[in-house]
Formats: sequence, structure tokens, C-alpha cells
Amino acid sequence: MSDISALWAADSIAVIGASERPGALGRKPMDYLLRYGYKGRILPINPRSPEILGVPAYPSVKDAPGPIDLALIMVAAARVADAVDDCVAAGIPLAIIASSGFAETGEEGARLQDEIVAKARAGGLRIIGPNCIGAVGYENRVLATFSPLFGAENVPFEPGSLAFVSQSGALGFGAASLALERGLRPGWVVSTGNDADVTALEVLRELAKVPEVAGLLGYLEDTPDIGTLRALADSGKPVALLKSGRTEAGGRAAASHTGALATDDRVLDAALRQLGIVRVDDIDELLDVARVFESERRPVGNRVAVVTTSGGSGILAADAIEARGLELSSLQPESKAALGEIVPAFGAIDNPVDITATVLSDPSLFDKSLDVLIADDTVDIIVACFCVMAGPDVEKAVTSLRKAAEKGGKPILVARTGADFLAPDAPRDLREAGLPEYPTPARALRAAAALWEVSRPRPALPHTTPGTGRTPQAATEPELKALLAEAGITVPRGRIVDSEDDAARAVQEVEGRAVFKAVVPGLLHKTEAGGVKLGVTPDTAVDAFRQIAALGGSVLVEELADDGVELIVGVHSSDLGPVLTAGLGGIFTEILDDVSHRLLPLRPGEGAEMLAELRGTALLDGARGGQAVDKAAAAETLHRVADLVQDWPQGYSLDLNPVRVLPQGAVVLDAALTAQTEATR
Repeated sequence: MSDISALWAADSIAVIGASERPGALGRKPMDYLLRYGYKGRILPINPRSPEILGVPAYPSVKDAPGPIDLALIMVAAARVADAVDDCVAAGIPLAIIASSGFAETGEEGARLQDEIVAKARAGGLRIIGPNCIGAVGYENRVLATFSPLFGAENVPFEPGSLAFVSQSGALGFGAASLALERGLRPGWVVSTGNDADVTALEVLRELAKVPEVAGLLGYLEDTPDIGTLRALADSGKPVALLKSGRTEAGGRAAASHTGALATDDRVLDAALRQLGIVRVDDIDELLDVARVFESERRPVGNRVAVVTTSGGSGILAADAIEARGLELSSLQPESKAALGEIVPAFGAIDNPVDITATVLSDPSLFDKSLDVLIADDTVDIIVACFCVMAGPDVEKAVTSLRKAAEKGGKPILVARTGADFLAPDAPRDLREAGLPEYPTPARALRAAAALWEVSRPRPALPHTTPGTGRTPQAATEPELKALLAEAGITVPRGRIVDSEDDAARAVQEVEGRAVFKAVVPGLLHKTEAGGVKLGVTPDTAVDAFRQIAALGGSVLVEELADDGVELIVGVHSSDLGPVLTAGLGGIFTEILDDVSHRLLPLRPGEGAEMLAELRGTALLDGARGGQAVDKAAAAETLHRVADLVQDWPQGYSLDLNPVRVLPQGAVVLDAALTAQTEATR
């Protein structure tokens, strides 16, 4: 048993600050452990009482018989340090500090918290909390908590397969209570409070190792550690996270346009998408996702078939499929032919399949239609929608759905739009059949999208080399473009010129039409400063040279690129690691904020995925009569940039703006490299 797993598997629990006084926090865990039948040893710690609620008590954990797997510290903040010392002396591996009065109160509390954590770590003691409501393991009846949830009457306490971990104890146990009300069954509920030592993410990672865990649900307030996130994702268990703080976490360096577009929250979104972890926006969505995680069936693709008794529900389902990034299955011709023999003439056999209210008089319609969809290889997920069906009609529908799920192995989700009083047993029957149920098609499809997100295969990350510091400490545009060219990234032909005559010759070298650029250290926005001249010919070369040279630096002459679609591409450092950003340039960057992000390194194919995510991606395909450009070359450029920077240390911001995508190929027209400070990451 690992130290952290004592939160749900402890064979012995010491309650430091245990009390018999009614209403005292130190009494609640004693009440709960006794009431719910904890099978391990309970060791109340109270120097003034020889017994607590009939259980022998001890003055200190040092006096209690060991070994002790878990200590629950429930004394005033001023006494916590001594309790921690006692735990270290007793060789206890893990302690929950329920006490408040630490970092959540301000600077002095944070100092005290840091001192206690340092002392605990030095003594080999891991800490959960402080300011923490505790933890519950249903199978072993570990209730190391004072949550009022377990003081209520008739609290369902059957072990389940869902694990809830929350920094906020009140929110976490509140969500667990709502889960129970919905018929969901948590098996583990853990709060981590201030996350001073063991974090919520670490607990989730440890729970992912428990074979019985079917789904992991978390609420986070702090920026997660990317290494722990990757380990959690690699566990293969489905994960959904509710992360608060979507607002922008601070300004970015003015020198880095792509850095300004990659806020901390956007980077986290991108990281979770890459890892196959679902991000939800509220508790309601978290519980909807939890319900589908309980199901053992996983899709092999994102193609959805809808069977419905209501045309309106079918339309809403089709809308939600597109909105959630799923695909409405086109169905095989033989499936449509078979459905044509089953569905009434006034129904619909094109997906969504509308079997109409005729199912009320002929329940076999459900069986027959589901059989066809289960057998169709173009269908990965089935969503069944029915409305205002009552009593026996619902029972028959549930029987058909259960048989179909068992027969085909494909996930089936149910949108049952109707009040529970119409069919009081339906929620229980659907749950027992392993059929996730939702009140609307939109919520069912939201859950289906989450199920696909945690199920879809992802290529392995490429091997990368740790940072070696090869990044140029300072690079002019020509130097940086030389570095890009060495990496196989296309840049314009060109060179530095040192005289008026040399400038004219350089224009001739690039086919008689050129771009003149100022190369001035510290000049970040050349165009605004008059440091860029387009369409320079041999006749205008001398004048262009004089104007650019007057800015005080060197003059770069480059070939004029053909027309195409402009992208903005960049790499910058973040708390989660280096981030690649790509977006459409020009007005699309400035006004529409149309960008996509990925943590580095990139997996195979992710460059193309980034381009496909852009709202304006149709421009690359030649929308509205425009010429299609080379998307493959653009994607390849993203991967080459990712490869180039993989051995750079954190702290640099690379901007390629613009990258012009041509009918054939893609070329970096401008490049800048700047150092980031801590304030701009």
C-alpha cells in the first residue's frame, strides 16, 4: 500500500483531537467510522480522556499502538506543528490536516504552512491539506472526514466505481452528494484543501492505479503539473477535470504576439485535449460525464446513429453531434434498406432514424431498428431519444436497449425527455442496464463527446532530447532565418547588403522584385517604424536602401513571396512547458483571435489537427473562389518548428509572423526571437 492510498485503504486511523462533545468537529469522524462500520483500528487521540465513544483513547500518537497508516489532525492551527512532530516520531506515513488558519488566511498563515510541510517532509510524513475536509473510501469504510454529508439520514453507501478528488472539500463532497442523488455511486471521495504537499492531481494519479476505478473526476484550482497530468493520462483511465480560473492570468510580452494569444487557460485546454482528458465547465457537466464513465463500453470511432420516437429530438441530436465535434453516421445502404422495411412510411430512415410514436403500439420497432444500427459498421455510438413515454412503454424500451447493448458492445446513451413520475423505475432500470441516461439530446451528446475524447487513440509522443541550451542568446532576423533553413524550414532567398550598388545587385539576384527590411537590434515592429519596403525594383533600390539604412542598422534584401494565405506561428514558455501556437494571420489574428495551441513535443499528425481547428481553415482550402494552398506544407512547417525548438531551454519566445502558405509550399517571411521574463510566462 502506498502512502497516499491510506486515504481509502488504511487499516488504522488515528484521530488527533477526537472528542465526545456534541457538535465538535473532532467527534464527527469518530461517529462516522463507528456508524458506517470501519473494520480497521480506530485510535482516538485526546490527552484528557481515556476513552472516546467507547473506544480507548491515547494522550499522543506516540503512545498509541502501531503501526498507524493514517492520522487525521483536527486541532487548532497553533497546535498542528506539535501534532505533526508526534506523527513523525510515531512513523506515520500520511496525515490529513483538517485544521484551517494557514495559507488561505494570508501571508502569516502561508509561512506557518510552509514550515509545517518542510518539517513533515524532513520526517518522511506526507500531508493532505491543510484546510481539508478529509477523505472517504467506500469499500473499506474509511471515513477520515468531518463532512456533514455522512451525518445525514439514509445516506447511500454502496461502493461504486467513480473517484472524486477536489481541492475544495465543500465543493467536492457537495458534488458527491449530488452524484448520489442522481443514482451515481462514488467509491472514493478525497479533498486536498490547500494542496500544500500532496496535490489533488497526485491523488487522482494514485487512484488511477486502483483496478476498480472506472472514472476519475477532479476539481482543481491551481495550475497542474504537466508530468503528473501525463502520468494520469497514460493510466488509461477516463479522466474529467473541472479547473476554475478561466480568466486570463496576466499580460504577455509585447514582443511576442503568439505569446499574447496563448494565455494559461488556453494552454491548459490544449494540454488536456492532447492528453485525452476531458475538461468540463461546471459540476452539472462533471456529473453528466461521470455517468458515461460508469459504462464499460467504449467507442472505436466518433460516428453516431440516432434512433428516436420524436422528430424534434432527432433534429436536436443532429445539431448537438456537429456542435460537439462528432460525426453523424451516413449508414450503410443495406442498413437503410432494412430500416425501410421496419420504419413507418411517415417516419425517417436517414440518420436520425425516426421510428415515430408508432413504437407505443408496436414495441418491436425499437428491437428491430437497434439490431440494424448495431450491425452497421459505420456506427460507433448510438443515442436513443424518446419523449413522454410512461410506465410499461419505458420498460419495453429499456429491455430493447439492454439487449442491443449486450449484443453489439457499442455504447448506447439514452435521452429520455420526460418527468420521472411518468416512469419512476426508469432511472434505476437504465442504470442497472449500464445505459447512461440524460434528460435532453444535447446533454447525451455532450457526454458522448467526452466518452470519445477519453477513448480515441493517440499516437505515441516522439522521443525528445532534454534541453541543451543551443538557443541563440541573441539573433538578428538573418541569423534566425539561417537557423530555420538548417532545420528544413523554407525562408526567402536574400542577404544583407552594405551599399547602394550592392542593394541594386541583390534585387537583380531575386528576380527583380524584392523586400527591403531594417535589421536593427531592439526594433520589434519594423513595419510601424518604416523599416519594411515592399516591391522594390532595381530602379527604386537606391532610394529604398537609403531610407532603411537611415534607421541605424543593416539592410536585408529578400525575394518577394507569391500570394497565399498567411499564418502566424510561434513558440513560447508556459508553466506547463513550451507551447506551439498557430493561427491565421492579418485581421484573423488581430480581431478574430483565431488560433490553436499545443504543448510540445507534437505527436504525429497534430500539425494538421491544429490547422483544422482554426475557424478560418476554409481559407486554406480556397473558400469563396480563392486558390487552395498547401496545407500539408503548412502542417509540416509546424512539425519542423517543433523539432527545432525541442532542445531549447525554457525562457524564449519565437515568433514567425507571417508564414505564407502558397499553392505549393510554405515560407517564413519574418522571424523574431526574444527572451521571456518570469512576469511574461
